[in-house]
Amino acid sequence: MTIEEINEIITKQQAYFKKGETLDVNFRIVALKRLKASILKYEDEIYEALHADLGKGKSEGYFCEVAMVINEIDYMLRHIKAFAKDKRVHTPIAQFHAKSYRRPSPYGVVLVMSPWNYPFMLTMDPVVDALAAGNTVCVKPSAYSPATSKIIEKVCADAFDLEYVSVVTGGRKENQALLDQDFDYIFFTGSVNVGKEVMQRASAHLVPITLELGGKSPVIVDETANIPLAAKRIVFGKYLNVGQTCVAPDYILVNSKVHDAFVEAVKKEIDTQYGGDILNQDDYGRIVNEKHFDRLMGLINQDKVVVGGYGNKEILKIAPTVLDNVSYDDAVMQEEIFGPIMPIIIYEDLDKTIDKIRSMPHPLALYLFTSRKDVIDKVTKSINFGGGCINDTIIHLATSAMPFGGVGESGMGGYHGRVGFETFSHIKSIVDKKTWMDLPLRYRPYNATKDKIIRMFMK
Repeated sequence: MTIEEINEIITKQQAYFKKGETLDVNFRIVALKRLKASILKYEDEIYEALHADLGKGKSEGYFCEVAMVINEIDYMLRHIKAFAKDKRVHTPIAQFHAKSYRRPSPYGVVLVMSPWNYPFMLTMDPVVDALAAGNTVCVKPSAYSPATSKIIEKVCADAFDLEYVSVVTGGRKENQALLDQDFDYIFFTGSVNVGKEVMQRASAHLVPITLELGGKSPVIVDETANIPLAAKRIVFGKYLNVGQTCVAPDYILVNSKVHDAFVEAVKKEIDTQYGGDILNQDDYGRIVNEKHFDRLMGLINQDKVVVGGYGNKEILKIAPTVLDNVSYDDAVMQEEIFGPIMPIIIYEDLDKTIDKIRSMPHPLALYLFTSRKDVIDKVTKSINFGGGCINDTIIHLATSAMPFGGVGESGMGGYHGRVGFETFSHIKSIVDKKTWMDLPLRYRPYNATKDKIIRMFMK
């Protein structure tokens, strides 16, 4: 797409927003219903696109992508009228007689930039929230998932006019052209490095942004954990989408007392969940491209492999891999893995482990397996992280009732449900002052008597 075409799209969206049609909550409800109908209409094509881009099977494509978006739409349809209402707040007596309230208002034209790893869900979830809040949306899906980008474009074109929701496909040139535009809000999901560039570019126009990034999300398994269940849930979370998940367990910290039992349980679970001849399974996903395949294979220290450790570059698949007795100095600990490699680090002292995690950039997620309430309180209160689970992995992002987002280098801002609606809304603070009374105290000239009364009212 040319720069001129992008400019024309944004100009049309700006003009359409100014018409005010999206301010009507009933209009938004109709729009969300049309989007849901379009998704269901092209559901099979969505699964085909996800398989073409990432080798995802239909089941994983459903519960990790399509179902998540449908659930977000349904949640918004149930709650949008309540979210959009004015919220009455307390009025100080000094403002007598008046009514004070907060009014959610759409920003205007929103840019949603999405990644390739969950290319449908991580594109359409923020689109749902932005539409519910009353914005027009320009969508920029990842160039690394071209088949899914095409079906997203098809779904949106089926449901909406271009002036309301537009999809811009392409690569770096299109990204740069979009970031030159004067959007009212930018929502970006992707890597830390690109997130920094987006933030820098947005600052030139003073555009508010949300950044959904990543990082090394730790798992702590203490000596009181249910080891077989912990292994089952960690294996599920780690190798889902072959590890290409922003909230995937990145590395496992296991208490020395249960280390051997945990490693054996993980081996058993990998065999149970994936079986033999893993690389030839049609529904076992692949690494997105050769660059990432080579990077991941370079992180595997064969001397520490206890499971897997091999891949096939021709089909871009890497077997579920476990590295044992890993140290913080190993290559696999120097960057976010974003692949099917599970490093296991043995720890002795929980307090020292907490201090180590706190010395690293704030993770997007943290997972803790324990049966001790005091450990839960200590870990969750002392470590700064985006979100997480106790005795499970991944599932905290699967509910619209809780916000999802990072902190520090793992991101800023959140979305899903009410928080998603508020992310794409500016909250106007309004005082409706009545005209039947006008106290003279605030007006000049001032004197000692007025000052005394003002101080009484302002307490």
